[in-house]
Amino acid sequence: QVQLVESGGGSVQAGGSLRLSCAASGYTYSRYCMGWFRQAPGKEREGVAHIYTVGGTAHYADSVKGRFTISQDNAKNTLYLQMNRLKPEDTAMYYCAADTRGFGGDSESGYNYWGQGTQVTVSS
Repeated sequence: QVQLVESGGGSVQAGGSLRLSCAASGYTYSRYCMGWFRQAPGKEREGVAHIYTVGGTAHYADSVKGRFTISQDNAKNTLYLQMNRLKPEDTAMYYCAADTRGFGGDSESGYNYWGQGTQVTVSS
């Protein structure tokens, strides 16, 4: 079992920055890939970024490339998402996800553990 707890969400004006954190506990050694997803009201959950635990290769959705940075501190079992130049369309509930089965990627189905989410609101 892996437990995930997100923090760092909040309200910010367009152009501002936030850093999300996701603290992992439990069988953290088995994590293959970690990801950030978001869901805006009335929309489906979408992948934002993901990073492979070994090697640290990161991938981003086109909508956030150049503005968001995903990183991990394996010693602290913590995943981060640095969000810069935020836009109103980034407003959503942001979820941290972990995969222990060897899938990962940008699809929800690639992850088997999820956090409760942290709200990000960007005003214009």
